Amino acid sequence: MALTLDDVKRVAHLARITINDAEAQATHTQLTGIFELIAQMQAVDVSAIAPMPHAQDVVQRLRSDTVTEANLREQFQAAAPQVDSGLYLVPKVIE
Repeated sequence: MALTLDDVKRVAHLARITINDAEAQATHTQLTGIFELIAQMQAVDVSAIAPMPHAQDVVQRLRSDTVTEANLREQFQAAAPQVDSGLYLVPKVIE
């Protein structure tokens, strides 16, 4: 993908960034280098490489699926202004 100096200035304008000619030229040089690196990476044949979920062979530690807190639902509902059938009643806010 060829990037021109006008493209850099246009993107800066769209992003509402004030940029002078020297900054635009420096940004153009950096972006061109990034695009060249991307092109080099895309040129590498990776068809024989299996996808990996992680760069290192790691396993996530899992904790046991057990309840760690007491059920305080009755206390919370006792403090609520209005409760019906275990549900909190709130005023209607949409007309």
